[in-house]
Amino acid sequence: MPFRKIINDPVYGFITIDDELIAAIIAHPYYQRLRRIHQMAMAHLVYPGAVHTRLHHSLGAYHLMSMALHELKCKGIDISKEEVQAAKIAILLHDIGHGPFSHALENILVENMHHEEISLLIMKALNEQFKGQLQIALDIFTNNYPKYFLHQLVSGQLDVDRMDYLTRDSFFTGVSEGVIGYDRILKMLTVHNGELMVEEKGIYSIEKFLVSRRLMYWQVYLHKTVLCAEQMLQRIIKRAKFIQAFTATSLNKFVNNTVLKVTLEEFCTLDDCDVLCAIKEWSKNADIVLSTLCKGIIDRNLLKVKYSGHPVNEAELNERIEITAQRLKITPEDAQWLVFTGEATSSTYNFENEQINILFKNGDVKDISQVDNALITQNLHGKVKKYYICYLR
Repeated sequence: MPFRKIINDPVYGFITIDDELIAAIIAHPYYQRLRRIHQMAMAHLVYPGAVHTRLHHSLGAYHLMSMALHELKCKGIDISKEEVQAAKIAILLHDIGHGPFSHALENILVENMHHEEISLLIMKALNEQFKGQLQIALDIFTNNYPKYFLHQLVSGQLDVDRMDYLTRDSFFTGVSEGVIGYDRILKMLTVHNGELMVEEKGIYSIEKFLVSRRLMYWQVYLHKTVLCAEQMLQRIIKRAKFIQAFTATSLNKFVNNTVLKVTLEEFCTLDDCDVLCAIKEWSKNADIVLSTLCKGIIDRNLLKVKYSGHPVNEAELNERIEITAQRLKITPEDAQWLVFTGEATSSTYNFENEQINILFKNGDVKDISQVDNALITQNLHGKVKKYYICYLR
């Protein structure tokens, strides 16, 4: 009897696992760690339903990859059984290198390393453990495989990663503005001259996809309270490193040692639970800055945050720092950990780095921004930038 397992997903319904190697990868401890990594970091402090994990997202992206490959094969695109398996493995493991709280602590716990680099290291380790069976998946992931469109499905402007996180995040937050027509987009995918493109009939679905992404960024991912909470989380780790605060959790080695002394195995034991336990410990720390930040996260007593269309006035910043220093009886230098400014940026469509090509019936190929009566035009060129200040309430 052929191998077959099903997983009941709240977004797509039943997800089918019909490959023993893929089932073994899912069962591996490195992959199971994703159950303990929040997909949206601190967004649940604003949207209580946003408690889904990296495992949810990984399985969802795998499901969409399965659908995309099926559609392309039905259109006569040459994709072998081995390539189908490899593309599914590549998307399944594309985010396996995320550390606790995903993007919020990127480059904070493990400095100077993006999660993609760690994902690659983990995939190579798994490839050794599975005796080279992941090699094609590695080649697709690193864009070293001849069929470029397979890499585009894993990492591109219309990859199944983005399709799932927009669909899933809008579902769990309840933000309907993020809903995209992922099923229609998948139906409209095609390959032309070796590259992934969208058939002419899918233009409006792509425009909706881009607009939904923009709305999700400002309404959810860059929501001022979410941004503030994630900044506080980053400052907790940075402050703990600065004062070398001890914690009884696995996090201790990341806080009190250099990254060169941390092994991949140790990284793969680290998850959100370790960080939360450390934050609870540090909420009673003698260091006022660290304990104030930790209590703020635990009790959801966050810093006050204000967005502005222009850079924060330096006089206002200095005044806030002075007020905080006097109130907590700390130095102005320490007060700067609790009073700070920054900027948030997002774009609808980056005309320089993004390219979503539309294939017309007559064989013409145009970027989505160049089609007649396009919604995504030069009027939406460039990034929208907002400035913010966070300070003690």
